[in-house]
Amino acid sequence: MILHIARVIFILLEVLILFNLLIVVHELGHFLAARWRGLYIEKFGVWFGKPIWKKTINGVQYSLGSLPFGGFVALPQLAPMDIIEGKADLDRAKLPKISALDKIIVAVAGPVFSLLLALFFAGIVWAVGHPVSEGDSTTVIGYVMPGSPAEKAGLRAGDIILTVDSYKVNRFQGIGDSVVWRVVSSEGDKIPITVLRENKELRVEVEPIKEATRSWERKSLRQIQVAPFKTAIVARVETNSPAAIAGLQPNDIILQVNGKPLLNPMGLSEFIEDHGTEPFTVKILRKNKTLEVRLQPEMPLYPPKFPAEEKRPLIGVLWEQSGKMTVDHPGPIEQVTASVDSMIKTFGALFSPKSDVKLQHLSGPVGIMRIYYKLFESEHGWRMALWFSVIFNVNLALINLLPIPVLDGGHIMLALIEAVRRKPVSAKMLQFVQTACAVLIIGYMLYVTFYDSQDLPWKSSEKIEIKFPPKTDVAPPK
Repeated sequence: MILHIARVIFILLEVLILFNLLIVVHELGHFLAARWRGLYIEKFGVWFGKPIWKKTINGVQYSLGSLPFGGFVALPQLAPMDIIEGKADLDRAKLPKISALDKIIVAVAGPVFSLLLALFFAGIVWAVGHPVSEGDSTTVIGYVMPGSPAEKAGLRAGDIILTVDSYKVNRFQGIGDSVVWRVVSSEGDKIPITVLRENKELRVEVEPIKEATRSWERKSLRQIQVAPFKTAIVARVETNSPAAIAGLQPNDIILQVNGKPLLNPMGLSEFIEDHGTEPFTVKILRKNKTLEVRLQPEMPLYPPKFPAEEKRPLIGVLWEQSGKMTVDHPGPIEQVTASVDSMIKTFGALFSPKSDVKLQHLSGPVGIMRIYYKLFESEHGWRMALWFSVIFNVNLALINLLPIPVLDGGHIMLALIEAVRRKPVSAKMLQFVQTACAVLIIGYMLYVTFYDSQDLPWKSSEKIEIKFPPKTDVAPPK
């Protein structure tokens, strides 16, 4: 228990360090550009909230806040940001005027630094590799849920998906050229899907469904209820279980069930659900040798609170979550380009009037930190987190370049208007627009955080232990 708590704390520290690094580097770009162009810098702060440390050096107040989320640089010669950074401690009117070019350079510097950090991380990922799951490298269907839209349309496990909604697909998961994304972002009542089956191309039309959700939950997105091919690798064998009796071991790969290929562990779960405690034979791969093992599922000792309708026979095996993992070494430019393409596709779906993708499906700081936590929890921790940091930095740069006041793109837009008009926008109008946009952005952040918070493990749910009765005839490992 103590080790588990220590691990959770360590992961949280990793998340905070990396998340804050990305934000502070962005703000550092503004800071260094402002120093270069001779702007007055009032404050440079790491973290927000009441300062736990602050010191003025060469006229700049440096501080460390009490809320460990990001940072800021206060540049009163730019558009006012009082609602976010606090009211300036001096009269802006008394500061020397700066050119529109200086404003643009300072505003652009933040996104530029984010892109440079993305390229830096992409260089590391190129060197150490990016772990890729089978779902990110195949379009083979591994499992079709019974009664699903895919089954009704005639799709089967083993089919190779070639196109979805008339778009070519190269992987199952992710944003862009993936099966899941093309289903989610489709807009017709039916989705045309082309598959390769026994060297013949077949075209079917699938009518997607959306799962029912409660009014306060994120709305479900379109799905056809299929899963990718995933190697059934044994991660753990429960004590006294049928799998233990049969001699199954961690790292065993189950290839076949009663002579039929197993393309996803969910296929074995469905087989057991259909056949109950009937014995069956599996072919396994162990250290380059194939073996046949006979298994007979049994009803474990479920705890009293376990729902009766969910009780079913088991063999007592836990699977590797991602199946087989490979390591890819994409080049830095390739990674950044892919991140830009993913963001363009996301915004395209977001602004399409027929799309189911809405603002509530995006993630704010809480959701992003949760993603980092999940990545650090995985076996490949830092490598996965660095890969995601490339995506996050590109997103941070591009979002900040949107021509919305408060964001960097808003400062650029105002500076361009000033250059055309040959005079700045009036201070009163500027303050009104900045405040209005800041309120909208803060409101959106609270809105998306409401949904992000639902994905956090608020309730300390009781750990359900499913055990098998003791046995004396457990086979020795082979």
